[in-house]
Amino acid sequence: MSKATIHYHDIGDYLSREAKLAIIKKNHSIANMQWQTLTPNEHGDWLNQRNDAFSTFIPLEPEKKFDAKAKSFFIANSLGTVTARDSWVYNFSTEVLSSNIKKTIEHYNSERELVNAGGQPEVITNSLLGSWSRDWQNNLKKNKAILENPNEYRLTAYRPFVKINSYFDDDLNQERYQLLKVFPTKNHKNLLICVSGVGASKDFSVLITNNIPNYDSIEKSNCFPLYYYEENESRQTTLFDKADEGKYIRRDAVSDFILERAKQQYGKIVTKEDIFYYVYGFLHSPKYREMFASDLKKMLPRLPLVDDVRNFWAFSKVGRALAELHLNYEKAGKCPGVVEYNTLSVSGSLKQANAKEVKYFDYRVEKMRFPKKDQKDTIIYNSQITLKKVPAQAYDYVVNGKSAIEWIMERYQIMTHKESGIVNDPNDWSKETGNPRYILDLLLSVINVSVQTMKIVENLPDVKTEE
Repeated sequence: MSKATIHYHDIGDYLSREAKLAIIKKNHSIANMQWQTLTPNEHGDWLNQRNDAFSTFIPLEPEKKFDAKAKSFFIANSLGTVTARDSWVYNFSTEVLSSNIKKTIEHYNSERELVNAGGQPEVITNSLLGSWSRDWQNNLKKNKAILENPNEYRLTAYRPFVKINSYFDDDLNQERYQLLKVFPTKNHKNLLICVSGVGASKDFSVLITNNIPNYDSIEKSNCFPLYYYEENESRQTTLFDKADEGKYIRRDAVSDFILERAKQQYGKIVTKEDIFYYVYGFLHSPKYREMFASDLKKMLPRLPLVDDVRNFWAFSKVGRALAELHLNYEKAGKCPGVVEYNTLSVSGSLKQANAKEVKYFDYRVEKMRFPKKDQKDTIIYNSQITLKKVPAQAYDYVVNGKSAIEWIMERYQIMTHKESGIVNDPNDWSKETGNPRYILDLLLSVINVSVQTMKIVENLPDVKTEE
């Protein structure tokens, strides 16, 4: 049997069907196109072949989670939350979220009681009242009641630089993976480096957060924490103990293995925090991300410990600076040069309205947009407020497939979920936080964060890595 020869012509990524057909039409015939012969490597990759150097680096992920002897950067990691009912368990309004949770729990319990009492043969689903995913079907078979847990109202990193109210209880979230060990209660603090998961369609991304991550906060989010928490089995409680006091023991998620390796190479003053920020800094390296782009689509990151001690500290220092910027993105302030053109005025119909209501109305957003598709130096916030002179460099900061600025523009709009009918209005967040300008100030801050991120990344050392 003769072997087939496969020829390939790359026409570029993310093109529409029409654009692809136009390229073929322009060449008139496939005979006029330039072809390359494909030969698979040892991994079976025909396209986007992996770099052999990648396998020599140290993995971020342990072979076995919570193995203290793991020979990896971290001994703990977790995927982001998969809810199977985002519209129900996420909302910018705490009041709307609470109402939705009560409504959907009541629906589940009502159907459970009817089915298990023989009142009806099976569940009568109603998308306006709930989402019957696998977990609910299993609970129904067990005749398990669902009760609202007031302690599980949390904050979630839903998309890049988009924070939202959430309900994190197990009965309304399909999968929480290892996140209960990362954030056992709303009072436990932590930091997580979230990276694109295996098989992500978008280019590799990384972003730090101090909130519970959603699975799509970064596509197929796989998150590496600074700490994890274990229940204190030897704890003895008294009547006077505070809630959760002493209930959990904090453990380091950065491995002893990598700490010892780093101390041998860089000196005894190295700490696990230094290594944590080294990872965050290194994962922002444009050269690393370009050289190992194919590997990062097929595997979780692996990193070297650089040879030069000065480069280790440079990466760690940059990682800290980026983390400070990305964690405190709401406080970055306006980017120098950006102009806020404001024509706020009180219409005749609003003159008698409460002054506070008028203020919130003025800063209300429905959907931000550009004047034209390619005119991104201007952002129309609403009918009265426009931002001008947005620097082009700000759009170079791309995370999870699009610029951070465009994530804000996309997510901070009023949305109505088709199946459930639930309205998610970002203006509710502004009202509940007591800041009418919250969304506008957020947009201004993220523009600044984007510009600063690109400047910081430019200072990363150029590490020589074998091709």
